[in-house]
Amino acid sequence: MSRNRSGPSGTHLSLPRAGWQHSVAIRWLLILLFVFLFYSSMASRLVPETYNITLGAKSERDIKAPHQISDGKATLEAQDKAAENVAPIYSIVPLHNELLIDEIFSRIEQLNQDDQVTVDNKVDIYRRELPERVNQHVQDLVDAGSQSETYSAGLMAEMKKDVTSQLYRIPEETFYKLPRLTLDQLTEMKTVGRDVVRKLTSEPLSEAETARTKVAELVNASSLSLKTEREIVQELARLTILPNKFYDKKATDDAKVEAKQNTPPVLIKQGDIVVKSGQLISQDIYDRLVGLELLQERRTYWPQLGVFLFSILFTLALYGYKELTASATEAQKRTNAHGLMLLLIFSLNILIMHLIALTHSAQLPFIGFLAPVAMGCMLVTMLLDLQLGLVSAFVFTMLASVILNVEQVSLFDFHYGFVAAVVSFTSVLAIHRASQRSSILKAGIMVSLFGSVAVIALLLVGQESDQLMMAQAVGFMFASGLLTAVLVIGLMPFFEVTFGLLSAVKLVELSNPNHPLLRKLLTETPGTYHHSLMVGNLSEAAAEAVGANGLLCRVGSFYHDLGKTKRPLYFIENQNGGDNPHDKLDPKVSASIIIAHARDGGEMLKVHKLPKPIRDIAEQHHGTTILKYFYYKTVKQAKEQGTENTYSEDDFRYPGPKAQSKEAAIVGIADCVEAAVRSLNHPTVEQIENIIGKIIKDRLDDHQFNECDLTLRELDTIAESLKETVIGMFHSRIEYPDDKQFKQAQNH
Repeated sequence: MSRNRSGPSGTHLSLPRAGWQHSVAIRWLLILLFVFLFYSSMASRLVPETYNITLGAKSERDIKAPHQISDGKATLEAQDKAAENVAPIYSIVPLHNELLIDEIFSRIEQLNQDDQVTVDNKVDIYRRELPERVNQHVQDLVDAGSQSETYSAGLMAEMKKDVTSQLYRIPEETFYKLPRLTLDQLTEMKTVGRDVVRKLTSEPLSEAETARTKVAELVNASSLSLKTEREIVQELARLTILPNKFYDKKATDDAKVEAKQNTPPVLIKQGDIVVKSGQLISQDIYDRLVGLELLQERRTYWPQLGVFLFSILFTLALYGYKELTASATEAQKRTNAHGLMLLLIFSLNILIMHLIALTHSAQLPFIGFLAPVAMGCMLVTMLLDLQLGLVSAFVFTMLASVILNVEQVSLFDFHYGFVAAVVSFTSVLAIHRASQRSSILKAGIMVSLFGSVAVIALLLVGQESDQLMMAQAVGFMFASGLLTAVLVIGLMPFFEVTFGLLSAVKLVELSNPNHPLLRKLLTETPGTYHHSLMVGNLSEAAAEAVGANGLLCRVGSFYHDLGKTKRPLYFIENQNGGDNPHDKLDPKVSASIIIAHARDGGEMLKVHKLPKPIRDIAEQHHGTTILKYFYYKTVKQAKEQGTENTYSEDDFRYPGPKAQSKEAAIVGIADCVEAAVRSLNHPTVEQIENIIGKIIKDRLDDHQFNECDLTLRELDTIAESLKETVIGMFHSRIEYPDDKQFKQAQNH
């Protein structure tokens, strides 16, 4: 007991641990092996193979891309081709041609009404001003466009150049006709001219001459009756019709840049042959190999370092959990044997995942879902610990997303990682309370169902339209759950036998009354068999009250007195009221017979290959306690015979060892309590409390709990639990205080 192993200052005195199971060196070796296991399992995916390649030489073998990479040169060529295919972009710039013709007609009206200007001067003015007004109109538009930043400077320059090159030259005779026009004529001509210009410039025009050829037709169809009026309107309309569609160099360049940016990179996919055997290594091929990090001379060790760090993190996730969450009791129970078993479980699971990954092909793209990722999680949960099973589920999820990532489009494959997470955590939650082999199959079916739902969800989100491929993926996932259950059922006995572990499933199997040893106990020592069942009930309740393994206590109680089958009539519960053979034996002989049952039971259990925890309970449930009855009998006989007693208390003690676990100590206490209470005809609650307290105190004073981890607080909890269970078991025989008072009142 921890309280009894403290010195005067309260310092905990730990017991020395011997053997490889508690060796610090072995523990560090296991940690290194875990790091090596994780590194070797991921390096094949994350660290590319390198080759000794020389520029200008021929390749001696086919070299495949270890992962997907962008082909830089091919991508540049594709981008240049995409830019070349971009058509020139033309922008529309409204020139407000109807305003220009209005200005020209307004000027003609103004000048024709000025009588002080001669006709010849008017002709000269028209000859000079009309082209200038067109040029000035265009220049004003260029200036306005540049200042507002609506159009680029290049577009404005292109517009000015195109308009200038396409200006219309009015025939000379037209200038002599303009001064003769009256105000009424100009007003009507102005309306017609504006309508014609607006109609012909409403569409994009890159060539003004195309629209100018249509002017005569529109004007002749107008309301103008005089030939001179029609001719003048036609010429002025042709003058003001200008192109409005211009080549936009900036927009074209931007479109080419966008086309380059939108061009997808040309990919060298994982598995593509980069260099064929016998192919000459050109500079382009050499650069490609450099990009794929396949050259030994350019090899870097950063990927190896990254995988090594991953391995350390995964190892810390496992061992860090064990160190940070384990109580003192759990820490002492965990040995290097547990670490070795955990290493074997991880190794088997990783090996199977690699074997499944090797079968990947274009015809079986989803075979990775067949990998029984949940197998390791289920084994860890059932054989070791629920919380450790959850941590293992996280590690297996990460490993699956790397190992099953055959196509290596990314560092981790989200699809396999997500499905692995679903099935791993499902398996842990479905199996952690399993007590029968059939529970493993049920957990496997749960893995199949939840995993299949996860696969369907992924394929639907990925818009997988091939129903055959979807059926294949779901089929592999469903088969994975069943394969997981089969492997777990097959591997459980191996780990239980090899490492002497007791899973809940194994304990339930050992509790079957049809077990040969329990049938032997029932047929040869029925009293002991009944006593063992009662002790099982008591010890299970007490163990669960203090967080110990209640199922182990129950099953251990069933076998703890198996040694009594060698000499059944020497134990009072099997005498059925007959003669007690100890009455005729020397007390030392009687003590030897009684003491031998613990050792005999351990040997019988060992012969029948029952797990060590069960054997430990049989050998340790009496510890090194003394058979007081026979010791005092020898003392009494020596007094009566007037001789000196040649025996000491040590001659009447069990050989031990003392209880090494909570479970063995609890079974020992329950064993004494059951026997003591059964010997009473009508026990009272006070008697039960006193008996339980006395038994625990005697063992505490006798230092029987020094080598297990029971505390004083836990002993109090055990005493309370035993009292409640005993009252429930012997309820009809127990006299309560009120009953005693009632009987006393009747007697008076």
